[in-house]
Amino acid sequence: MESEIHPTAKIGKNCAIRSGAIIYHNVVLGDNVRTGHRVLIRENTKVGNNTLIGTNVVIEGDCVIGNNVSLQSNVYIPKNCLIEDFAFLGPNVVITNDKYPIREKLSHSQLKGAIIRKGASIGANSTILPGVEIGQGAMIGAGSVVTRDVSPWIIVAGNPAKKIKKVPKKLRVLNKIL
Repeated sequence: MESEIHPTAKIGKNCAIRSGAIIYHNVVLGDNVRTGHRVLIRENTKVGNNTLIGTNVVIEGDCVIGNNVSLQSNVYIPKNCLIEDFAFLGPNVVITNDKYPIREKLSHSQLKGAIIRKGASIGANSTILPGVEIGQGAMIGAGSVVTRDVSPWIIVAGNPAKKIKKVPKKLRVLNKIL
């Protein structure tokens, strides 16, 4: 299975794009981006340097993904999302952007994706609802359903996700990275 890369896509240096990947027009991949197999990256998406995009990840377009981001296998990212540097999205994380699917016909610009701030970690099988902002360094427990914004450096978990505690100082690795 070959990959399909639109001629207007810009692919940085030392990228590894695995078989079955489909990359639409006006996509920009930074240097050292690695994909798994069967990745879909739709139009007008920008991906920063040193980012991992796992197998079966779908990025629906009009998204910005920062540097040193890790998107594990089967992550779904709809239109109009922002994922900042050093964020981690575990396997099967689903982000949504339409508060009332099928009930209203929304224009593309009305779809409200999530904002995942620098260094946030989202555990496997979590769901992030439309327009939610996950603060810098926040941690989302596996299997959580995040219905509201999460403050920086807070751990939340559950359905709906609720505050558990502050991120312990020893886990605040951004200070060492930046």
